[in-house]
Amino acid sequence: MPKILLTLIAALLLVSLAEAFHLDLYEARVPPELLEKLQDMDNPYLPTPERVDAGQLIYFGKGQCVTCHNIDGKGMERTGHAPRDFTDAKWQETRTDGELMWVLRNGSPGTEMPVRVGKVINEEEGWSVIHFIRTFDQSQ
Repeated sequence: MPKILLTLIAALLLVSLAEAFHLDLYEARVPPELLEKLQDMDNPYLPTPERVDAGQLIYFGKGQCVTCHNIDGKGMERTGHAPRDFTDAKWQETRTDGELMWVLRNGSPGTEMPVRVGKVINEEEGWSVIHFIRTFDQSQ
């Protein structure tokens, strides 16, 4: 009996780990019921050089993005779920600004990505960071 119980507990742990980590790098991090709405949400600010520069200052400064996503945007080597690689052209093409803002506001479930907008930076700063993150796209 104890062996069956241990097997059951191990299976449950594996299932919960599989749900916690995103095996598909291109899987949306937002709740499915919000995905369509967020995919239609545009960045309300134009990607002017000043806006991108402001985003860069936040990325390397108080936003603390660089601590996980690295100087080059490729993400640091970490145990568990690696931070997003912003240089991945497919990811850049797939994820929308609205989705990225949702992650900045809510964190990314199953990862170490914390809430940023509302805790460390404001919404306008978040949109600026998104403009800066888009500069890592190597396909352009």
